[in-house]
Amino acid sequence: MSIELNANSPVSSNTETTLAVKSANLVKSQTEVEGKMALDLIASASVDNISVPTGNSGQNINIKV
Repeated sequence: MSIELNANSPVSSNTETTLAVKSANLVKSQTEVEGKMALDLIASASVDNISVPTGNSGQNINIKV
């Protein structure tokens, strides 16, 4: 039986793989949440929600250059 220095043991390799998979799942979940938030924001900004201005106040802006 021989012992090697700096050899990767199967246990540590398996732990690293498990942590990498967990990290990837967290990133995927966060990306899905951010995507849903973006779609909700786009849906809330639809043209149907814009109200028509009433009266003349603020309709004309005089700009002198």
